[in-house]
Amino acid sequence: EIDYVSVLNRNLPRDIRVIGWCPVAADFLARFSCLGREYKYLFWKRALDVSKMQKAAFKFIGEHDFRNFCKMDAANVSNYKRYITDFNISACDQRSNHDELWSMNIRGSAFLWHQVRCMAAVLFFVGQGLESPCVVDSLLDITKTPRKPQYTMAPELPLILRSCLFDGVSFMCSSDASQALIEHLKDEHHQYMLQAAIFDEALTCLSIPEPNPLEHPKKKRKHIPLLSREAEPSYEERRARVKAKSANV
Repeated sequence: EIDYVSVLNRNLPRDIRVIGWCPVAADFLARFSCLGREYKYLFWKRALDVSKMQKAAFKFIGEHDFRNFCKMDAANVSNYKRYITDFNISACDQRSNHDELWSMNIRGSAFLWHQVRCMAAVLFFVGQGLESPCVVDSLLDITKTPRKPQYTMAPELPLILRSCLFDGVSFMCSSDASQALIEHLKDEHHQYMLQAAIFDEALTCLSIPEPNPLEHPKKKRKHIPLLSREAEPSYEERRARVKAKSANV
């Protein structure tokens, strides 16, 4: 039998790896046949109030309309209700420069476009003390907040799709391919650690200048509460535009 994992990994870029394969039915679709997904979103704790973030995160659990926590695709999506089964925030066993690495751990049946990054962005506002955990309730209440306030979603780099649940799918990987994969990931990890060490070395070479009493401190950007911000078009408004555009074609 062909060792698909080894064959594919020999032809993929170093930062992309196959970890298993499985024969499936002809009508199988990885996206729509998936019964559940687990995401992780990593972040440095810094001065964030994680307890408030967790209080807000619990509000996501259950079935809600998440149109205010996604990038809306009115042309292809009409149902914005999704079910979150678990949302917890926990510390990772890693530290750097006296800071702790933490993780948002989210499980659900399905997710909208950029939903996790939008949820993370709002939780960061809560962790910074810029928003109350209750803002999640307001944004999930589509009657009260039918239009998404304008805010920037969290960066994509720390987002991990950790696992997907399928019915009757059991991934296979030969022992040789598995060992090669482990060695590859260890090597990649060491390379990134070397890069981190280079940045650490650069930091040790920098001297911190004494503060100049004549310089005016930079003003911090004022936070506009989410519910007071300009809002994006509602789903109904977007849908009307899509229909009007189609009618003119």
